[in-house]
Amino acid sequence: MSESRVIRSAATGWAGVEPARYRDESEGPDCFLGATRHTLLGAAREGTGAALDFELRYFELSPGGYSSLEQHAHPHAVVVLKGKGTVRLGDEVEPVGPFDVVYVAPHEVHRFTADSAEPLGFLCIVDRERDRPVAVPEEEAR
Repeated sequence: MSESRVIRSAATGWAGVEPARYRDESEGPDCFLGATRHTLLGAAREGTGAALDFELRYFELSPGGYSSLEQHAHPHAVVVLKGKGTVRLGDEVEPVGPFDVVYVAPHEVHRFTADSAEPLGFLCIVDRERDRPVAVPEEEAR
C-alpha cells in the first residue's frame, strides 16, 4: 500500500494529528505563551512522511500569544496561513499576515507574536535532523 495520503483539515486541526506541546516548559513560564504545534509530515514515526528529510509543522499562537525568543544553527521557512501578528528577526520587528513568507537565517534571534484580537497560524518547514533551539533571554537579545 502506498504511503501517499491526504491529511484532512478541520476547524480543530488535522485528522490523526494530535497537537503537541510547543516547547519544554522548564525553560520558564514567560518563555512562550499560548502556543501549540502539529507535526504534519516528516516525523520519525510511521505514517507521517518518515521518508522526508524535512518536517512540516503547523504552529498556532492564541490571541496575544508568542513563541519563545530563540536562535539555532538551522534555517527555517515559515508561511503564515491565518491571523496577523509580528515576527522579530534580530533587532527588527515586522508585521506578518496570511500568505507572508518568512525566512529565518541560521543563528538569527527570532520570535513570532499573535495580535491580541486573533490567533496566528503558520506552517514551519525545517530539516528533520537539526540542532535544538536555544532560548535567548530578552536582556541578551539586544
